Amino acid sequence: MSDNIFYRYAPFIQDYIYRNRWDELHEIQVAAAEVIFDTEDNLLLTSGTASGKTEAAFLPVLTHLWENPSGSVGALYISPLKALINDQFERLEELLEEADIPVTKWHGDASQTQKKKLLKNPRGVMQTTPESLESLLIRNSSGVYRLFSDLRFVIIDEVHYFMDGDRGLQLLSILERLQRIIGFEPRRIGLSATLGDPTNAEKWLSMGTSAHCITPRVSEKGRKVRLLVRFFPIAQKIPQKYSKVLLENYYNYLYEVTHGKRCILFSNSKGEVEENIAHLKHISEQKHANDCYLVHHANISSALREFAEQRMRSGELPVCTGATVTLELGIDLGHLERIVQTGCPLTVSGLVQRLGRTGRRGGVGEMYFAFRQDMSVPQNLFYKDINWDFVMCIAEILLYTREKWVEPMYLPKLPYNLLYHQTMAVMAASGSVQPKDLARQILTLSVFKNVTKEDYLFLLRHLLENGHLERCEDGGLLVGEKGEGIINNYEFLAVFSVPVEFSVRNGSELIGTVQNPFPPKSQFALAGQAWEVTELDKKELIIYVKNIKGISANMWTDTGNEYVHTMVMKKILEIVRSDEQYAFLDESAQKRLNDIRTLCRNAAGVSDGAFITGRELPAGTLSSGERMVLPISGTSYAVFPFLGTRGTMALMYALRERGFQANVYLSHYIPVCIEVQTDMGKDRLIAALNSIKEKGADKYGFKIPENCEIAGKYNDYIPRELLTKQYVEDYLDTEELKDIE
Repeated sequence: MSDNIFYRYAPFIQDYIYRNRWDELHEIQVAAAEVIFDTEDNLLLTSGTASGKTEAAFLPVLTHLWENPSGSVGALYISPLKALINDQFERLEELLEEADIPVTKWHGDASQTQKKKLLKNPRGVMQTTPESLESLLIRNSSGVYRLFSDLRFVIIDEVHYFMDGDRGLQLLSILERLQRIIGFEPRRIGLSATLGDPTNAEKWLSMGTSAHCITPRVSEKGRKVRLLVRFFPIAQKIPQKYSKVLLENYYNYLYEVTHGKRCILFSNSKGEVEENIAHLKHISEQKHANDCYLVHHANISSALREFAEQRMRSGELPVCTGATVTLELGIDLGHLERIVQTGCPLTVSGLVQRLGRTGRRGGVGEMYFAFRQDMSVPQNLFYKDINWDFVMCIAEILLYTREKWVEPMYLPKLPYNLLYHQTMAVMAASGSVQPKDLARQILTLSVFKNVTKEDYLFLLRHLLENGHLERCEDGGLLVGEKGEGIINNYEFLAVFSVPVEFSVRNGSELIGTVQNPFPPKSQFALAGQAWEVTELDKKELIIYVKNIKGISANMWTDTGNEYVHTMVMKKILEIVRSDEQYAFLDESAQKRLNDIRTLCRNAAGVSDGAFITGRELPAGTLSSGERMVLPISGTSYAVFPFLGTRGTMALMYALRERGFQANVYLSHYIPVCIEVQTDMGKDRLIAALNSIKEKGADKYGFKIPENCEIAGKYNDYIPRELLTKQYVEDYLDTEELKDIE
């Protein structure tokens, strides 16, 4: 054990370490303590799951609060999930048993009695979500100063999750508003899964502060992982009547690798989670085996989610929980033997997070991937006959295992959706505000540093015209009638969209929620079970159901807006060009990869030579344009730049600017190619591509269709001109065009 740090901890922490028989402090715990004890810097801790990050942050922070008690809440812990707060609460309660440092949960499901107690005597640790903190600033602004007047530390868990969207920017905005109220900058500590280059995360964590951020470099011991990818062709060159048998093979395989194990079965959509678990429960019943299958996603009731978490934590009994991203984050689930994934994780970061749920504390990380494809009706175009998510999964595995690369986080420049939200939040907390004062309050928040005064005034005029704001006699601004309706809705606290949902109840038990108002007698799947509607109450938004046997149709319509990074696309190209056989592919998966390579090379063979021939060509033999273009038929061409989403979209607009009819072909969310229709001929298309690579393109001159925008909850209240500007700035990347092969 590192004696120097151990003896700097408070005595109750030393006792806790002895009671739990820790042999030593982890390297990250020693490094974190040195930063917290010996500097005033912000701190970013990034490492794999179960590496001790939470203790690394809390042990020195709690020591500070024990040695020098704060006159208010001393440490503010912020999490993206209430479940994660509840999990950390239990761990902190045990740690602080004898320290007289209270821990208070502050979210929608937390005890009102405990909240009132904290408001009356603010001290210790407060655990909350961004939305609950936003509510405090809006609805109890007078009490915020007293609650946080001596706040020392802000601990942000799952930083990588927050960094990837408006919710994280909202959190930064809230923290900066809080700093202005209390008049100083508490130190920030960020906890994150493994990151590649932490530079962007450091910038994100310290945004709105003057502090430097330190990320300790700790050596992560070589981790053993066991990976296996399996592919199931459905009805490939056989009569259609056998496809059902092949689909059964797929589910039987999922049963084989999950039953009797303590594991998570991850899928990318709630619909697929429900479908998988329903089939596995059916197989289990047919085999007269114990039903060990549970479901965990955002539409399952909190009681059922907590039951699944407790079941996974307790004992050694087999349990398999089907889940989406809700179990990707750091909830303690005890010892897991295996992770199974259907389809491809959406990002390398997601793969790392999910793999990190198993093989904890020196064990072997084990993750199985299962793919299926309906191959009964071949597509006319070769690239539409390829399941690119299968190839992308191979790319993600190689990027992580061989290069230790994960996606750098992208920081949006023009978050207009959040700009509207924070404007209305500040107005709700302030009452009447002069326009200049409002602009000064909002535009000096670091997250809006790229928004011009002109654009902000344009937004304010638009909100005045549409009744969200109104002027009072002294020229100040007030929340208007339409604005009142928005900010008084409980959903206003969240900057992300929450669709209208119906509660599903079996008697008095809440099962979860669905978006569709299913009529009586209809059937659907939820929580891994089949239900039949007995009554629909549209006024109260409640669907009453009864449990039925069998497997019901899948009713989920999941949507997403994922961006693929250029590094992933380059790795996909490398895989398609290569002849390498990968040890983590079983025979069926390796055969499918070889078939895909053959498809690509045969298609490339009809052109003058292309990116996917795999042939060694002398330098300068083919230009970039010649390598990218494949003639399809007549005046149709496919252009394969193998750029990320933002770069591919920029190239599409650059081609349109030169008179080509161009559209990006997405396989799920993967930017496979740009489909081009032109009478100008192949040579003109190649010349245009070469010119774009050589000279670049000006995205600010692109003609953007009126319906193009980055998804945002409050887009309906934002001028079209601003939404277009945001789309150009944050969705198109012309810098990537120089990376064209």
